[in-house]
Amino acid sequence: MTVRRVAVTVPSAVAEVARAWMLGLFQEGFEEIERDDVLELAAYADSEREERMRLRFGAVEATELPDDWQERWRQFHRPVRIGPLWIGPPWEAAPAGAVRVVIDPGRAFGTGAHATTRLCVELLLDLPQGSVVDIGCGSGVLSIAAARLGHRPVVAIDSDPAAVAATSENAAANGVEIDVRLADALADELPAADAALANASFAAAHQLASRLHVRFFVTSGYFALGRPEPPGFRHRERRERDGWAADLFERSQ
Repeated sequence: MTVRRVAVTVPSAVAEVARAWMLGLFQEGFEEIERDDVLELAAYADSEREERMRLRFGAVEATELPDDWQERWRQFHRPVRIGPLWIGPPWEAAPAGAVRVVIDPGRAFGTGAHATTRLCVELLLDLPQGSVVDIGCGSGVLSIAAARLGHRPVVAIDSDPAAVAATSENAAANGVEIDVRLADALADELPAADAALANASFAAAHQLASRLHVRFFVTSGYFALGRPEPPGFRHRERRERDGWAADLFERSQ
């Protein structure tokens, strides 16, 4: 697989929109470099994701990587500590006593380092143990974190077969049991649970609300400029980091 560093420069006025799009494509993380009134966004991409960037932004600068790019790529993926949880790649060692969540960042999904994932985990720590449904599971980091915290059962849902495979593999590597399903959360029946997690988008918080059969609803994947108001839920708590936000809602009726 050929991987190159691909970068795009956008005006500061549209930086937030560009960041949101990059997050959807590079959930494992991307670089930001501010220059005067423009912002450069860059990531390591295979040919498929490079083409998707070109289709979205038009002018994209792609550069060949040095011989040690794989080591540099590893350095980009650093572990994070969130309460009792340690979330990191398999080549890093967890500190003694930490609850380990090991995520292989070899696929294009979240590793736990992005602010939205960390905020969701913080809110997850506040929830009573119970059943959880993770909507748009990606790498499965939230599902695995929930299982490692004692939530049972945990259902992970994604419409992307690669995400379903990644979650299944990561769950097996962590020794946790997760019911991983290929489904469209906006069309297929969603399982009832005590809590739902949706690190997706501002719009998804509204679109999913009427389809959920849960008491608690954790949402993220958006900037802190506004707060979603999913119908049927009342707001309980907000967490913010690096301009991003996550919210905890409880059913009001």
